Amino acid sequence: MSQAFTPAQFQRPLPLDKTILAEKPDEESVPMDVLFVGAGPAGLAGAVHLARLVKADNENGGGIGEVEIGVLEKAGSLGEHNLSGAVVNPEPLRRLFPEIDPKDLPLRQKVTKEAVYVLTENRSFKIPTPPTMRNHGNYVASICEIVRWLGEKAEGLGVNVFTGFPAESLLVEGEQVVGVRTCAAGLDRESQPGSGYSPPTDLTARITALSEGTRGLLAQSYLQWRKIASPNPQIFALGVKELWETKVPLEGIIHSMGWPLPSDAFGGSFLYAMEPNLLSLGLVVGLDAKQSTSVDVHVLLQRMKKHPLFRKYLDGGELVEWGAKTIPEGGFHSLPEQLSGDGCLLMGDCAGFVDVATLKGIHYAIESGILAAESIFQALKAEDCSAKQLSSYDRAIRSSAIASDLHRNRNMRLAFKSGFVMGGVKSGLMSLTGGRFPGGKISVEEDAAVARKSGEALSFTPDNELTYSKVDAVFKSGNETRDTIPSHLLVGDDVPADVADFYEKLCPAGVYEANGGKLQVNPPNCVDCKATDVVGPRWTPREGGSGPKYRRM
Repeated sequence: MSQAFTPAQFQRPLPLDKTILAEKPDEESVPMDVLFVGAGPAGLAGAVHLARLVKADNENGGGIGEVEIGVLEKAGSLGEHNLSGAVVNPEPLRRLFPEIDPKDLPLRQKVTKEAVYVLTENRSFKIPTPPTMRNHGNYVASICEIVRWLGEKAEGLGVNVFTGFPAESLLVEGEQVVGVRTCAAGLDRESQPGSGYSPPTDLTARITALSEGTRGLLAQSYLQWRKIASPNPQIFALGVKELWETKVPLEGIIHSMGWPLPSDAFGGSFLYAMEPNLLSLGLVVGLDAKQSTSVDVHVLLQRMKKHPLFRKYLDGGELVEWGAKTIPEGGFHSLPEQLSGDGCLLMGDCAGFVDVATLKGIHYAIESGILAAESIFQALKAEDCSAKQLSSYDRAIRSSAIASDLHRNRNMRLAFKSGFVMGGVKSGLMSLTGGRFPGGKISVEEDAAVARKSGEALSFTPDNELTYSKVDAVFKSGNETRDTIPSHLLVGDDVPADVADFYEKLCPAGVYEANGGKLQVNPPNCVDCKATDVVGPRWTPREGGSGPKYRRM
């Protein structure tokens, strides 16, 4: 057995020299008053609510005047880079659109039945649904559909939605964020302009709202630049998801825990009926598991599909879509101590608004967008975009259901650092005491600091009917990234064989291959899940429209 290693040893630092630019914006920059970076639920909800506040103020003679609102999105079309389970609490959507009949919201089936199982390799044992995992009254949904619907509402209110424009850098003057610079397009493998070259674009803004989603590069860079810490570092999980058209219908939703995860890995699965014969299946695994070569989430999901609990629904069906994404799991203790600064604030997943205990994040993202819009509106009215003025957003978040929910479940995910069985006991006590047990904070280290050791690799041969290779899975993601694109992945120097093997197993899209112990990188395969950004090669933005093209995820 090889020696243990710590991934952080081989991870390059954030490229702050490229992501934080103290440069004057280009003379041909595009001026905005407010710019949301990322067209997910947080950014679009924020843009919609802000546009409505501005419209109402002008109609009532408030005098705020015209406000240019922009939303930047790196995908070629709205929704193409959005992936989630998803069972959605509809309340923030109803609050955002009180005039719309709830049945016309972009939600699919209402949850009326649910079940939780503990799995062994060939058997399943149904257990009472834990209180935090009860979903009656919530809805199964497609995050892609929610995002496209929100985008239509935003554009109808005059919001400028710019798709195919990844933001590469924050533009700053002193401590003030004054806008962003986008990526160039049409570069060749050596990062030289090719025949289809388009230079970067600068967009200026009085307020830049970062809504990049999980592991946002600009959000990471901003927090490090401003030296904003959190009580615990953020920790992450990787989710791999498939959509299946099936012959056997499913009513309700299913969650499972236990097999096929190794004993030192936290996670579980879901099976949701978006329609009776359209099923959403996924497996989520924490990125702090200590065995490197055995934790391949894609392979674990393929093995799991052979379990009788799932196979009875999938046999004879067709895999129609595949995707992967990281999830912030640190919870309350991993929230940044400041969510706003001079001309800038953080929303949604890039701020860490996910409650693992309840498996929820979408409605918190929408709620954070609403609260951000209200603080931004007041800043514009006061003609003051300083950190002091925008700190009203921090206060709003801290007094909201987002913070209270995360605080109640603050140690549940962290309890599983001591193993699945002990973690289950501790989390049960936390539920019974409303989060008061064990008191205080369970401290954790960042995922990249967890020492790894080699484990027995899982053998896997796809049958192309129920199980699929990573290459075939990437095809089902709709990824059409051109082969001549420059690498957007910052890989450490002299990566040893054990670490190369770790990257190969970790990445669900086959970006990394350990060929004879030497690391080979295939950047076009990347679906922007950000898994290796957590514990290995850094992810940076690439030209607009690259990556997956999710349709119904």
